[in-house]
Amino acid sequence: MSTARELSEVPHVVVIGGGFAGLRAARELRRAPVRVTLLDRRNHHLFQPLLYQVASAALNPSDIAYPIRAVLRKQRNAQVLLASVARIDVEARRVEIEDGDPVEYDYLVVATGATHSYFGNDDWASHAPGLKTVEDALEIRRRILLAYEEAERCPERARELLTFVVVGAGPTGVELAGALSEIARHALARDFRRIAPETARVLLLEGGPRVLPTYPPELSQKAQRQLERLGAEVRTGAEVTRIGADGLEIGDERIAARTVLWAAGVCASPLAQILGAPLDRAGRVEVGPDLALPSRAEVFVVGDLAAVSCDGGFVPGVAPAAVQEGRFAARCILDDLRGRPRARFRYRDKGSLATIGRATAVADLGRLRFSGIVAWLMWLLIHVFFLIGFRNRVFVMMSWAWSYATFQRGARLITGDEGRPATGGSSARR
Repeated sequence: MSTARELSEVPHVVVIGGGFAGLRAARELRRAPVRVTLLDRRNHHLFQPLLYQVASAALNPSDIAYPIRAVLRKQRNAQVLLASVARIDVEARRVEIEDGDPVEYDYLVVATGATHSYFGNDDWASHAPGLKTVEDALEIRRRILLAYEEAERCPERARELLTFVVVGAGPTGVELAGALSEIARHALARDFRRIAPETARVLLLEGGPRVLPTYPPELSQKAQRQLERLGAEVRTGAEVTRIGADGLEIGDERIAARTVLWAAGVCASPLAQILGAPLDRAGRVEVGPDLALPSRAEVFVVGDLAAVSCDGGFVPGVAPAAVQEGRFAARCILDDLRGRPRARFRYRDKGSLATIGRATAVADLGRLRFSGIVAWLMWLLIHVFFLIGFRNRVFVMMSWAWSYATFQRGARLITGDEGRPATGGSSARR
């Protein structure tokens, strides 16, 4: 076991962000002759691919989140600090945190991820929350459930109240639209007396020509057909021009809706702007082939915060890519310590999966492309496998089995300020 004095004499690696990339980087250094400090403003690692299931009342937040300290408990060369980063001084190799002493580093791994992008229309955020944090998911769940409750009190307004619009038909948008359709037609179908939940309108809007634009066209078509079988309306080539408390507009067309959800765009965390490095159009940091800043070999940027060029394109902002980048950054640090030259990052695309609803999903595994129940079962197994914590895996599998057998959702709690209207007001905390 290393003593405190021994650890103080070895290189200090500071990791900012406890997501997929940051946590993998820290874990990869568990046997290295370094000391690791992981900084995060939240105390938990969040499994974001299942966040929409919290928003749609299928899972509880604790099912997909795990304390960072528990993950690194047995890693003797690592410590965790709950802190928000105020500034990074790359010249002095120092991270300044709010309400705390500066943290000096020999190597820095920045992995703070991405946030919502409203394409310059930031006033839309209060009317159309996005989905990146537990707080976002709970706010969306609250708005969805309150919409039904308000419609039960005021059935004459049910048409507007029970119109749910999802803007953006990437994987998150498709999954949200499918979940909203299942909630209306199964989970809540027999719970109300004055309204018919199954008549709820779920509208999925996409500005491009097809849903799941990063998937092959044939899978996009299958996903759209599966959504429509669930009862969702899919509209492509629909560019939103306004979002307000009363609904949204597509050009001159107005859609009255009290619940609008945003899944149309993301941008890099604001921390990218304080590194003093070139940024791409999405605000991501342009890194070299070793994922380090071109002018600062000791500073790595990984995950959704990095614009990583590979094989003529850019590495997608997905969890498997973030894990690979975090592992690679840690191995570059090990190469430095061993006096070896750094390698070039190579992204290994292991395929993409997106679930639409009950026993429906699409899978793009390179040469293998399929949909339906086989893709859905694969999606289930892979997501359970990558969850952190045995308890979380067991609870998620039990919740899914119960939901599949009963068509019910077990996390239908309205939390927060129940007195607020179902939409409008302040957006989810970020």
